[in-house]
Amino acid sequence: MVKKTVTAASAVLMCAAAFSACGSDDGSSGKDGEIVMGFAQVGAESGWRTANTDSIKASAEAAGIELKFSDAQQKQENQIQAIRSYIQQKVDVIAFSPVVETGWDAVLQEAKAANIPVILTDRAVDSEDTSLYETFLGSDFVLEGEKAGEWLVENAADSDVDGDGDINVVQLEGTTGAAPAIDRAEGFASAIEADSSISVSASQTGDFTRDGGKQVMESFLNADKSIDVVFAHNDDMGLGAIEAIEAAGLEPGKDIKIITVDAVKDGMTALSEGKINFIVECNPLLGDQLMELAKKVVAGEEVPERVVTEETTFTQEQATEVLADRKY
Repeated sequence: MVKKTVTAASAVLMCAAAFSACGSDDGSSGKDGEIVMGFAQVGAESGWRTANTDSIKASAEAAGIELKFSDAQQKQENQIQAIRSYIQQKVDVIAFSPVVETGWDAVLQEAKAANIPVILTDRAVDSEDTSLYETFLGSDFVLEGEKAGEWLVENAADSDVDGDGDINVVQLEGTTGAAPAIDRAEGFASAIEADSSISVSASQTGDFTRDGGKQVMESFLNADKSIDVVFAHNDDMGLGAIEAIEAAGLEPGKDIKIITVDAVKDGMTALSEGKINFIVECNPLLGDQLMELAKKVVAGEEVPERVVTEETTFTQEQATEVLADRKY
């Protein structure tokens, strides 16, 4: 079974001290024998990632797990460096959200040789040797893309903004090589095959950032005046696209329909205002589940190969109803 992961994070500067900023430097002997976890976060590229990091830190403290945290600033080499530091420190368990899917076998082999279990969170690795990690906790990104595409198929008539019979979609992709970018694009493409009038005319990475989404959307608008729909792989890129659309004198949500993934508060606010038309939820609050899995793998207990988080979707009306109670 190919297991995939995803995770999220906030900023702690990458340096030698950062690898142990949230814990002790002298191995896995936590206070009073507590479990020590080394966590290598992707970065702090979005509101989703910040909420994910906050959840992990709060849940570790509540669970009595000593957390050594590092922020990779969206660079694979930084994550590998952090994981090797955790191995040297002899932590009890390592968890990380891979920046990209490939290139992990060597460092995961090192963790396995040191008898340190690894948990993948939020993003996947592409490895034939699934014994290199214990489990993957996160979303089904293909399903998220499918949900986005299915909504567009169901609302095709309203999405043909210029009324020419063809629905011209541009796609704001996540980080190149990252599991959510690959899988959301795959799921979306599969779903829109049900309607031959829908096609993706341009697709480019915005690197999951608001600025990236704005810049790419500006280039799309300059090149094509017949865009009907934007599918953004996360809310932040969608919010950046809104800025570009408004700067072009167009009305987001009406002149150009917008579909995003995440359901963070800023995205949900834009949805409630009608600037976004549909959001597929991707839940960042993985901390409690991660700490439970960590306790089990450290104790030698069996855990499922795949733990999928429960998520939903939101229309404008649904977003308005739940916005006040959103935790992220």
